[in-house]
Amino acid sequence: MFLGTYAPKLDDKGRIILPAKFRDELAGGVVMTRGQENCIYVFSTREFEALHEKIRQAPVTSKQARDYLRVFLSGASAETPDKQHRVTVPSPLRSYASLDRDLVVIGAGTRAEIWDAEAWETYLAEQEAVFSDTAEEVIPGLF
Repeated sequence: MFLGTYAPKLDDKGRIILPAKFRDELAGGVVMTRGQENCIYVFSTREFEALHEKIRQAPVTSKQARDYLRVFLSGASAETPDKQHRVTVPSPLRSYASLDRDLVVIGAGTRAEIWDAEAWETYLAEQEAVFSDTAEEVIPGLF
């Protein structure tokens, strides 16, 4: 499970060092793809395969499902961490998420997310009030 917030730097070759707590889960390979809110989703290969199996079950007759599938999978890239636990973030994904040198990597349960540091701070500031003011049961059975 991916938890926590980390602040790695993007090097000149477009690589990041994976957070130490994520390395075991991602050692066998990662799949990166476009995430929502202009971040990059990072899945272990195993988790991505399970997710892909669910996606495959979406009806081909649904335009919304086809559109989502195209955007989600066309941006996907399988990467293998090197011996220094670095992975390359492909150029199209770096552009999509407007990544510069300063990054934030967050744990989001079954995936990690890579954010531009400034974009993450803006997003978090906007969502903090919503998070605090949530009065209804957003996640069934949680509270």
